[in-house]
Amino acid sequence: MLIARLAVMMFLQFFVWGSWYVSTGNFILNGSGWNDAAGVTGWAYSVAPIAAILAPLFLGMVADRFFASERVLAGLMLLGAVAMAAVPTVLGQNPSDDDTTLYLLLLFGHSLCFMPTLGLTNTVAFSHISNPEKQFPIVRVFGTLGWIVGSILVSKWETWFGAADWTGPDLEAGVGQYWVTAAASLALAVYSLSLPHTPPPAKGQASTPADLLGFGAIGMMKDRSFAVFMIASGLLCIPLAGYYGFANGFLGDSGFEDPGFNMSFGQMSEVLFMLAMPFAFARLGVKWMLAAGMGAWVLRYGLFSAAADGGPLDGDASKALILGGVILHGICYDFFFVTGQIYTEKRAPAGLRGQAQGFLVLITQGVGLLIGAQLFGLLAGAYTTETADAVVRDWPSIWLWPCIAAAVILALFCVLFRDRLSDAQRAELAATGEDTGGPPPATDPGTGGMPAGEHG
Repeated sequence: MLIARLAVMMFLQFFVWGSWYVSTGNFILNGSGWNDAAGVTGWAYSVAPIAAILAPLFLGMVADRFFASERVLAGLMLLGAVAMAAVPTVLGQNPSDDDTTLYLLLLFGHSLCFMPTLGLTNTVAFSHISNPEKQFPIVRVFGTLGWIVGSILVSKWETWFGAADWTGPDLEAGVGQYWVTAAASLALAVYSLSLPHTPPPAKGQASTPADLLGFGAIGMMKDRSFAVFMIASGLLCIPLAGYYGFANGFLGDSGFEDPGFNMSFGQMSEVLFMLAMPFAFARLGVKWMLAAGMGAWVLRYGLFSAAADGGPLDGDASKALILGGVILHGICYDFFFVTGQIYTEKRAPAGLRGQAQGFLVLITQGVGLLIGAQLFGLLAGAYTTETADAVVRDWPSIWLWPCIAAAVILALFCVLFRDRLSDAQRAELAATGEDTGGPPPATDPGTGGMPAGEHG
């Protein structure tokens, strides 16, 4: 019963995220009519990384020290619901260029409320399950399912339920989608009050902003392998940002009738590859797992560029190739992001693991995605031509640049990354009862096995 209650919490949380984050790019690029659609898209997908940078400060300085986690979760989701409900209320069905600043501020307000809840739901879950290694993956997979259901519902609404005044002619390309997000946020706010009481986990503990942002782990950058990993991860997130912000609009321009539905195949593959990760670790090790994840991003962008309208593979099979690039999301996300979290857990000393994970999030999903969203907005704008009848985007060129960038980062990573646990690190892991994977052979590229408590 408890696992089911936590699974519902996780489902609703990621339903909220998936109901707008996937389709917002399609709304801005193909539904808003805004003149600087590419620039607005860049900023719309910058608000979450900014909020991700600020979230640890709120969690560590306020939420984790003074208030019960389930009540903070309820309050934040309620405020997030208000921000999202304000978007269609203020903009209406026909937004003007004068509305863009207010629109972005409302998205930022929602993101400021939502991003801290990613840590809060983990706190609630881990505080009430007895076997995290076995029980948390069951709870967490419902988050992925929530994302899938949220994005599909917005994409297929007219097909299943028909259009209404609040949806407009196309919910996925209109402001009505934010009503769905607001309703789901309100539902989670109410449901959170029924969750088991979770006292503030850091009550009475001293902390500084530097600690909360993970700056205490900067000393780990003296280790060449960790520094290469961290720098490569941050750099790779710059071209990665284009997928989150522009892939949905790209699918719409490429003739996909329900872009959000087709994008959900990426999350479906994520579930499958998550199950395959333990087997891949045993055979590849950390280095080649990370390299495979990076390589999948190169392949994805290569497929997008080649199969886009006007690309060298544009033709009858172009949609299948584009969909193949979407389905690569399982490798792109699991082998890169989740493996990176596991590697960080293995490399960091026991007393710095929390800060090391926070530093990784700051560099990748904070700084990297923020820079990437801004640069990709400029890139897409540079390859956009407006005519009297239509807005034309040179998608082959737009996707070629992140393909090249990801390929260069992959090559440098493969050459420079030489990781192997030291005897001292293995001794520390052994002392904490974690699996060290045994002494690696001379050709072993990294470490194998998933660390205890890893929840990717």
